[in-house]
Amino acid sequence: MLTPIIGFIAIVILITGIFTVKQQTAAIIERFGKFHSIRQSGLHFKIPLIDKISGKLSLKIQQLDVIVETKTKDDVFVKLKVSVQFKVIRDKVYDAFYKLDYPHDQITSYVFDVVRAEVPKMKLDDVFERKDDIAIAVKSELNEAMMDYGYDIIKTLVTDIDPDEQVKEAMNRINASEREKIAAQFEGDAQRILIVEKAKAEAESKRLQGQGIADQRREIARGLEESVEVLNKVGINSQEASALIVVTQHYDTLQSVGEHTNSNLILLPNSPQAGSDMLNNMVASFSASNQIGEAMKEAKNKGNQ
Repeated sequence: MLTPIIGFIAIVILITGIFTVKQQTAAIIERFGKFHSIRQSGLHFKIPLIDKISGKLSLKIQQLDVIVETKTKDDVFVKLKVSVQFKVIRDKVYDAFYKLDYPHDQITSYVFDVVRAEVPKMKLDDVFERKDDIAIAVKSELNEAMMDYGYDIIKTLVTDIDPDEQVKEAMNRINASEREKIAAQFEGDAQRILIVEKAKAEAESKRLQGQGIADQRREIARGLEESVEVLNKVGINSQEASALIVVTQHYDTLQSVGEHTNSNLILLPNSPQAGSDMLNNMVASFSASNQIGEAMKEAKNKGNQ
């Protein structure tokens, strides 16, 4: 009768004494409440009712995010999010388990202490530019403090910097004003270049236009000269020839104006007797000019005598 009972007890003891530890995990075994051993990953055995698993620690890298609100040197309140990556040192599982009860709280306290000691020395712009310096200072302080407790600080990162909402709006306005100022400067430079280039183009246009008018007048004068020579050959003197050419051009102009119904050109004088009056006036003008010229010539000759 005792044999089955003993066998059952042995099976129970065997079942309750066998346990496994997962990969990247360490189990702390205590015997009668006193530390006995540390078991790494694998299959293990403990004495039932005597040994017990007091706790397990993960050996994986863990991350703790700490949000710290502090004030900068230029009196701006800002929130910093500091991410701390840490792990339990395999050879110091005992220290990590027995020396420190709440590692997250301890790490958070050190992060607060370092950040609130470093950030008040910086202006807001420097906080953004030197966030890596803040992370290095946090890591150095944590490593020195947490190594004795069996924790290794792998990396610290300042992952977010969040100033007060009004400060962000002010910074955005300053940024927008600076960009508008630069845009205005570029726009002014562009307008100045356009004005200069337009002036150069107009000057070149005027120069070419003047050259064209000069060439046109030169050709007109040459044509008039040839016309006068032809009229002189048929017995018409220079004054009459000039008057005849002017009248001919007058009627040519009238004809040209009549061919364009939408023309805005007004020719003065434009009465039917305008051609005759123009011819008489020109002949009289030429005669008067010749008389004045002869009188001046005679006066000059008398003066020389």
